[in-house]
Amino acid sequence: MNSPMTDLPVLTPPDQPARSFTDAAQAVCHLQHLHAEATGFLRQHFERALATDTPPATRFRAFYPEIRLTVTRHARPDNRLAFGYVAGPGVYSTTVTRPDLFRHYLEQQIGLVIKNHDVPVSIGPSATPIPVHFAMIGHDGPDVPQEGALDFQLRDYFDVPDLTTTNDDIANGFATENPDGSKPLALFSAQRVDYSLARLQHYTATAPEHFQNHVLFTNYQFYVEEFEAFARRMLADPDSGYTSFVGPGNAEIAAPDAPLSPPGKLPQMPAYHLKRKGQAGITLVNIGVGPSNAKTATDHIAVLRPHAWLMVGHCAGLRNSQRLGDFVLAHAYLREDKVLDDDLPIWIPVPPLAEIQVALEQAVAEVTRQKGYELKRVMRTGTVASLDNRNWELRDPAGPVQRLSQSRAIALDMESATIAANGFRFRVPYGTLLCVSDKPLHGELKLPGMASDFYNSQVLRHLLIGIRAMETLRDMPLERIHSRKLRSFEETAFL
Repeated sequence: MNSPMTDLPVLTPPDQPARSFTDAAQAVCHLQHLHAEATGFLRQHFERALATDTPPATRFRAFYPEIRLTVTRHARPDNRLAFGYVAGPGVYSTTVTRPDLFRHYLEQQIGLVIKNHDVPVSIGPSATPIPVHFAMIGHDGPDVPQEGALDFQLRDYFDVPDLTTTNDDIANGFATENPDGSKPLALFSAQRVDYSLARLQHYTATAPEHFQNHVLFTNYQFYVEEFEAFARRMLADPDSGYTSFVGPGNAEIAAPDAPLSPPGKLPQMPAYHLKRKGQAGITLVNIGVGPSNAKTATDHIAVLRPHAWLMVGHCAGLRNSQRLGDFVLAHAYLREDKVLDDDLPIWIPVPPLAEIQVALEQAVAEVTRQKGYELKRVMRTGTVASLDNRNWELRDPAGPVQRLSQSRAIALDMESATIAANGFRFRVPYGTLLCVSDKPLHGELKLPGMASDFYNSQVLRHLLIGIRAMETLRDMPLERIHSRKLRSFEETAFL
């Protein structure tokens, strides 16, 4: 069949009228019911279609559930809050996927809007079809095969992903209305979330369920080895609060001496998760080198709505006063990575976030046992420049060096500005603490012997600083860590 069969009858799950809720937990339970019914319907009919030799006689369609809120009066919420309320009267809505995975988040966000506006939320099916690919992911049974592998054209009988509606228009400020005229209630549509959940599994080789609310990014495997060793020490301590450790392939251990078998082939950006009750543990993602990977990882992790992400990687020190092994706390970014210019123009400032900066500085002081003026011996605060060319010094360096000097940059890498800019764009608190591993402007290039000494002496200490900062942030109230700096004029109510 070469063309869509638009004349086929359409079969859908039984009609479910929208229901009103003033209890957030009950609302989320109904979201789970609707989503389970819709995806179960699609899986059942897709598996049946695969088992027969003839094309289906009907088209199958099921819809994402949605949350809808109607506000008739202006609210006067606590003006210290950055989220949990809408800007003014109107109808607000968002489609929802995987309410089982997002249960705590949804209960929290729904509970806030009910409290702040004193109105119920409406839960029912939306008008947005669920692509069959997303209904099949994560369940026992067949995956959706590639185009041409079936005896029928898949899109004639089932809905498939639609890239025209899978975008970041809400987060980027381009979409102020949904197709039905309601205003967005959340930053991401259900199909955008489903897309990212699938890509996370692909790029990190771990299921989204394992990701924790505090994410560290690094650009070297050495940090992974130290993170696993730290995790095992925590699992040996019954008072640590950490419950298990997960590596690529979803291998999970709860005992400190249990083997952790890696998959035959590591993914592009392997992720490791030191888990704690309530997703309050720490995830480490080795994004490798370059702004493209940094953008890819943060594009997809953002849908999980983490409470903070930090870059803990290596950098080139640009000042005479710096030494190999010194730390760099970024308070500004020179963005020459280029990968986000269309989504977040470079004229938009990416501000430092006080809570993150303080947590990182305190962590450096605690781990290095330096404080006050003495802390300046091992750490410098300033602008970090991120370039898209790892070997920039092999070209005429006069242009880059002049720009670096004019910007007052103190360090250079390829990922930090991307991670910070995407944190700003997606309203995820962000920060950067780098470690100087070479000084190209001063003839100290990263060569094997020098690099080995650096890795042996500094990687563990650097990682411990990142972990300690995350533990400090974990203990902060949610309304304090999620800054109003990250919110635009008319924000979505949901974080």
